[in-house]
Amino acid sequence: MPPESQASPVESAEPSAAPQIAAEGAGARAPLCFVIDEESSIRHFVSLILQGLGIDTMEFREHAQFRAACASHTPDLIILNINLDANDAILSLETLGKLGYGGAVQLMSNRGSAVLENLKHMGEQQRLRMLPVLKKPFETSAIQKIAAAQKLGFAKPTEARVSLADALNSNWVEFWYQPKVDMKRKRLAGAELFARVRHPQHGIMMPGSFMQDADEASLATLAEQGLVSALKAGVSLSKIGVNLRIAINISLPALVKLPVADIVREYRPDTDNWPGLILDLTEEQIVKEISLACQMSEKLSPHNVRLAIDDFGRAHTALTKVKELPFAEMKLARSFVTDCGTDKVNAPVCKTVIGLAHSFGALAVGIGIEKASEMTALVSMGCDLGQGFLLGQPMPMERFISLMRQRVNVVPASNPVSLPIEVAVAAEPAIAAAPAT
Repeated sequence: MPPESQASPVESAEPSAAPQIAAEGAGARAPLCFVIDEESSIRHFVSLILQGLGIDTMEFREHAQFRAACASHTPDLIILNINLDANDAILSLETLGKLGYGGAVQLMSNRGSAVLENLKHMGEQQRLRMLPVLKKPFETSAIQKIAAAQKLGFAKPTEARVSLADALNSNWVEFWYQPKVDMKRKRLAGAELFARVRHPQHGIMMPGSFMQDADEASLATLAEQGLVSALKAGVSLSKIGVNLRIAINISLPALVKLPVADIVREYRPDTDNWPGLILDLTEEQIVKEISLACQMSEKLSPHNVRLAIDDFGRAHTALTKVKELPFAEMKLARSFVTDCGTDKVNAPVCKTVIGLAHSFGALAVGIGIEKASEMTALVSMGCDLGQGFLLGQPMPMERFISLMRQRVNVVPASNPVSLPIEVAVAAEPAIAAAPAT
């Protein structure tokens, strides 16, 4: 399971319910942030950034809803939008003052700086801990810096190294999930699973810290655990009425060795409309073993497990010689996606590769989307799905399921629905997103 690219919001019809607190450590609760904004796209965008950082959120469209929630919840951070009627914000600040709120308050608005500074001063008069004002539009990194300055959420990944074998033997490996978006309909379309190590001394470790020099046996064990995790996540999601197809990176040798069909039969959700799994194989492996990859695709298809080509496009000339490729998705190499909205060389290549994916009857997936311009360009080129920090970061399974629970109106498990979650794409003018750190 190779490291994911350094890439990687979701719409609710009503204000979010109380968060389902995920255990980030032994007996610890995740930090909580209130996000108040009448614009759902901004509300959900900010919320998703925070969720990816390990911070639970509650979202409110109106100040009155927010003030009512303060009676039963004490957030660590409040991000408060100032609309045209500043009186509502003044009342909220006064309420927080009377409650003796001790957390941080972040004001944000597209109004003039003088108005924001005046309200910040009013908050300080209420003895509130007011942060420097945040003007719209703002970048993804602005929210990340606020969380980091308040020391909320996950610690920055360490640069220490461990072997994958040691991490597996010590049960340090866990699996995180990144949203995958239908870019045309702006709806959640799936998720991709990534491995992380939670080390007792070093904290969260990224794949680059434990995947180097991994042996085939360890890679096979990691792939098997990833399959089980994805299937269990599917069961948990189906219980809240969400059916998402989850993708997993896997090596071809591991795929051949693993009893994938048996694992799926044992752990898959017991629903008739289970969307299945996607197993991502690198283009390099497929080009070398096209016949074997096609055999595996034919073998797994009856079990609702489809194959996808990862890092697609670098060797596409070799694949064009094959009349039929039985792959559900083709994930564009990140080098094609980067700056595809502005780079005069990348743009036509990216469009060509998307067209090639469609010619094989597969969905084109843009990965590593970090800029609004990239998102806009990919949509105009006909790219079907997308993932990246612009659309959502990888997060622990419990946190991902908690976020889905907040985003949907729960339906009976016996009647699950597909793609019930609207996505508030950050490419809208309200927010200009930048690469995450």
